Amino acid sequence: MKKKLTLLIAVCFIATLSWTVCQTPEALASPILLRYANFPPAPTFPCVQMERWKNEVEKRTNGKVVINTYPGGTLLGAKNMMDGVMAGQADIGNLCMAYQPGRFIVTNATGLPLGIPNAKVGSLALLDLYKKYMPKAFDGVKVLAMFTTAPANIVSKVPVRSLEDMKGLDLRASGGAAQILSAWGANPVGMPMPATVEALQKGIVKGLFSSLESIKDFKFAELCKYVTLTETVIYPFAVVMNMDSWRALPKDVQKVMDDMIVEQSRWTGEYMDQHVLDAVKWAKKEQGVEFITLPPAENAKVNDKLDFLIDRWVAKAEGKGLPGNKIVNDIKKSIEKYAK
Repeated sequence: MKKKLTLLIAVCFIATLSWTVCQTPEALASPILLRYANFPPAPTFPCVQMERWKNEVEKRTNGKVVINTYPGGTLLGAKNMMDGVMAGQADIGNLCMAYQPGRFIVTNATGLPLGIPNAKVGSLALLDLYKKYMPKAFDGVKVLAMFTTAPANIVSKVPVRSLEDMKGLDLRASGGAAQILSAWGANPVGMPMPATVEALQKGIVKGLFSSLESIKDFKFAELCKYVTLTETVIYPFAVVMNMDSWRALPKDVQKVMDDMIVEQSRWTGEYMDQHVLDAVKWAKKEQGVEFITLPPAENAKVNDKLDFLIDRWVAKAEGKGLPGNKIVNDIKKSIEKYAK
């Protein structure tokens, strides 16, 4: 009986040793844990793209990487996203560059009234611009994707049917979009998008200047029953990673993320464009929102008011040693290329 027990223990030990030896280092190692911070609520398009990216990275690395996501400002807020990622408070963060116009001068040029027709074109043009100029604002991080909203329109509690109706109207906007509202005679009020719902409820603002997915994502259509179609400018976003976190990744994981940069940027633009169509349909059917198209003469007056913004941006950029005219022309070429 004693010999049998000894033999059984020996067999078990050899089997366990053999199983352990046969395991790859990857199978034995714990997964790499990364924290991804985002500022808007989970249902919004920046967070939808975040979850898509997370799932794809985890799948393509065969579970070697596990990404915990933090939507709604639970880890980092909108205005401290870049600095928080650089400081290591999060490994990855998604930021809206329009919130810091003086910091992201080159990439925010995509927010000028240059005729970007949709988010897919805007996203690819923005990524091209970043790759060509490699702005110093991103020196301390690894860029994992860039994308834009669809063009902005006026979403309001009161109808806006002319340039005259815009005068003195309190509307939420940020960055270059705020300059556009000022040019139209409106009163831009700066605040992060998530704060706009309460501002509308309290009457601090009468509406906002935004791409139209927001009327469903933030339920703005429940408060604002008018949309004036201006299709003016986009808001640019970037997904960035802490450089130390990036350098610590194995080369094969880095390759997975590098290979996804263009794909993720394009995917987000295409998702956004479809989401806008869905949101408009929902707002019309479920909320009775009126969509106002300005008469051609009035629309021409609205657009004429914006011509000076491009010239002013070019002058400021060149005053900082940047090739302002060349940047604007490069964006226009990208628009033409991707809009075909």
